Amino acid sequence: MKPTALLGKLYLIPTTLGESDPMDVLPQTVKRAIDFIDDYIVENEKTARKFIKSIQPEKVQAALRLSSLNKHTEKSEHNEMIKPLLEGKNIGLMSEAGCPGVADPGSVIVKLAHEKGIQVVPLVGPSSILLAIMASGMNGQSFAFNGYIPIDKADKKAALKNLEKLSQDKNQSQIFIETPYRNNKMLEDILQAIQPSTYLCIASDITLPTEYIKTMRASEWKNAKIDLHNRPTIFIIHKM
Repeated sequence: MKPTALLGKLYLIPTTLGESDPMDVLPQTVKRAIDFIDDYIVENEKTARKFIKSIQPEKVQAALRLSSLNKHTEKSEHNEMIKPLLEGKNIGLMSEAGCPGVADPGSVIVKLAHEKGIQVVPLVGPSSILLAIMASGMNGQSFAFNGYIPIDKADKKAALKNLEKLSQDKNQSQIFIETPYRNNKMLEDILQAIQPSTYLCIASDITLPTEYIKTMRASEWKNAKIDLHNRPTIFIIHKM
């Protein structure tokens, strides 16, 4: 392995959570990193280039070298992606939205970087998970992110009841997400599965002009009218 001084650094570059002015939610450190990095590992090349241009319009797009990392990427390609790091070049790792490595395939690259002795530099940016728990009024001392829960109706109901029980037994807020076009159905299923007294936070379009964050008991949500269709949403439940 080469000495650390000869290796590049892996910069974890956060992106916006939707169509908003990047400088409204991202610090100058992100812009400065993009200024000097030409090699990137991204989920989607088209949106990554658009994001880079929005941050640094003067950046020469033709000089950028992007590798795509998504569910179709073979494990054997990971080592090829980090080659620039081993050659002393810096790489920027980007998620499609929010923080890379958190509910994001980029974590495999971060793990590989550690194995190779490469310095990992996380930059500050919006995480919908943390912003949601911050704004929920639920337990910020103990919470768990559960990702996606099962699609099958019976399995989903069982999973929701299990999360509700966990939240009560451990005094732990339970966070999960759904594919945006199924959000309205998810809300219906949540309200059918959990007890009326259980708290539910719905956090949609975080950091966007249409941001909506509200916590109520399940019994109160049954009387609420809200359309979550195709809106990135975080759900949090907690049975006190």
